[in-house]
Amino acid sequence: MKTNRLFLGMMLMVVAIVFAACESESEVSPKASSSVKEATTASAAPAPVKTDGFKEAPMLTKLVSAGTLKAVAERMPAKEDIMVETVTEEIGKYGGDWKMPWTGPNDRWAVGQPTEEALFRFKKDGSTVEPNVAKSYEVNKNSTEFTIHLRKGMKWSDGVPFTADDVLFYWEHMLTKETFGKKIYDAYYSVDPVTGEKALATVTKVDDYTFKVVHKYPSVQFLERVAIDNKWFFAPAHFQKTILPEFVGQEKALEIAKQWGFEDVKTFLVATGYYYWVNPQIPTLRAWVAKNDPNSDQFIMERNPYYWKTDKEGNQLPYMDRIVATKVQDPAQRILGTLAGDYNLLDFDFKDFTVLKENEKKAGFRVMPWTTPNWSSAGLQLNQTIADPNLRKLFQDIRFREALSVAVDRKEISEIVTNGLGAPQQASVPEGLVGYQAGWADQWSKFDVNRANQLLDEIGLTKRDKNNFRLHADGSDLTITIIEGSTNTASFLELVKKYYEAVGIKVDLKVVDQGTHQELKYANKIPATTENISLVNVAFRPDTLVPLRVLTPWYGHYGLYSSSNGKEGVKPEGDVALILDYWNKVKASTSKEEIEKWSNEIVKLHQKNQWIIGYAGPTPRLVVASNKMGNVPKELVYSDEFRSLGHGHPAQFFIKP
Repeated sequence: MKTNRLFLGMMLMVVAIVFAACESESEVSPKASSSVKEATTASAAPAPVKTDGFKEAPMLTKLVSAGTLKAVAERMPAKEDIMVETVTEEIGKYGGDWKMPWTGPNDRWAVGQPTEEALFRFKKDGSTVEPNVAKSYEVNKNSTEFTIHLRKGMKWSDGVPFTADDVLFYWEHMLTKETFGKKIYDAYYSVDPVTGEKALATVTKVDDYTFKVVHKYPSVQFLERVAIDNKWFFAPAHFQKTILPEFVGQEKALEIAKQWGFEDVKTFLVATGYYYWVNPQIPTLRAWVAKNDPNSDQFIMERNPYYWKTDKEGNQLPYMDRIVATKVQDPAQRILGTLAGDYNLLDFDFKDFTVLKENEKKAGFRVMPWTTPNWSSAGLQLNQTIADPNLRKLFQDIRFREALSVAVDRKEISEIVTNGLGAPQQASVPEGLVGYQAGWADQWSKFDVNRANQLLDEIGLTKRDKNNFRLHADGSDLTITIIEGSTNTASFLELVKKYYEAVGIKVDLKVVDQGTHQELKYANKIPATTENISLVNVAFRPDTLVPLRVLTPWYGHYGLYSSSNGKEGVKPEGDVALILDYWNKVKASTSKEEIEKWSNEIVKLHQKNQWIIGYAGPTPRLVVASNKMGNVPKELVYSDEFRSLGHGHPAQFFIKP
């Protein structure tokens, strides 16, 4: 199994090398850099479009001929500001549908991530970001001032101009006022390297297509953080002014909310300010625009006639006409539909590898393993702030976590749960990624029942009930309730239950719907769950390792304490408090070297404490594409930071005739 681990590490390194050599960089977008230089750093000037004219999809040509749509040249940005997307394999053909399954409006990220258009996006090698919605930028030598240029003549999907006013509106009337249920993102705060004081940035308009973000202290990775924390640093002001209570009044806003099917304004503003892409009424910058009610059995997104990207031959993207997401009730329908040819591009977990590979030729699709930055493929998190005082004491005892770790036979977990694809190892940073620590994967990984029982006895769990299950030291019932948001982990949890109960720890397994799971997480009522850690770099996305908000189960309401500035939640202490201190040092760093140093210190505290217990190593994400689907990358890094399938730039995917 060590071979699997080494192979995965080598694969990660190879992927990085390959994409460094052939990364897709926009021909009109400058090469971004966040490194601090001795002089003011500026992005390269955009290159002009190589063709004299533009081409468009036949469905749009019909609208132009009918006089219901402006000519393509009038719909695009200024010629020198158009973004030219480098295609993966070949110039595509217009037409066809991207067919995928989804479970309804709560599955909005299934269409949200692949269609997302961020101000800055990660390059394909994942090393740093490049302008996307933005055209270019300049940053001063100490990384406190970022001047960001937009694309002249760029338009929203309804034809209204997109300008710096849309950025300022979002900042002043939505983000800083938290109208859509999100706190101000950490990216917009800089930290005093001496005192640790946090300061909120200022955002000002320079002209119609330029704005400036100024930090009080250096913010070396501001662009990368924005690309993760707040990808859309803008909103359609002309639309939002028609619904925000600030502009229409609370009574009118409630009336509008109810017309849309919402019972209260708060929920309505979250849906329209954050999850906006599933609402056909809301203008967007995405390649495809919602066309119908997301509660329909088939949710459809149709090409945006004002999309601002072309290929190198001047063909306006996207190539495909529509995204058609068909509602499924049972997760098994994803596999059955793929085998039947109902879907032409989607992704799967590793557990479906065997059935997919066996049917690859017969069903006419290809299975492409995309690397994941997961710490584990089968793991468990214990909530360190769970309200039950007995459980909290146990979960915070490192001996208890070690006991649960060594009580399980990882070889059986690996073979049964991951088909041997995930090595029998501890949850840890994969080799080849920032924060990798040699030997960590072997920590507490040896199956040792005697050691587990010894540790549990040392803790004081020596009393037993009539069924021989251990009781708390005070004689009360000791049960670990593992609450899941789906049935996908059933086989793994049954094995965990077997091994835990073999050393006297009673386990109760509960499955709830994903919405309820989220609510319980936010209410601090999930004692344990199987959520895995997946991140490319803690400096890019700290939330799963650093308790900044309510997100990751292991730190529970430590995150609420941080996000509420100490007004709610549980005050972090010990190593958890130290993690927050190290994170402030990351934010206050003035060089990439400093950032890496303090990021590693955060990771080392996770190695020391092993708050996330893993029983099998990382496995790939399986991207399954019909053989008629072109330009889908064979290998990439599949991660939330890079927006899953969106990392392959789907606007250039196409259906072969």
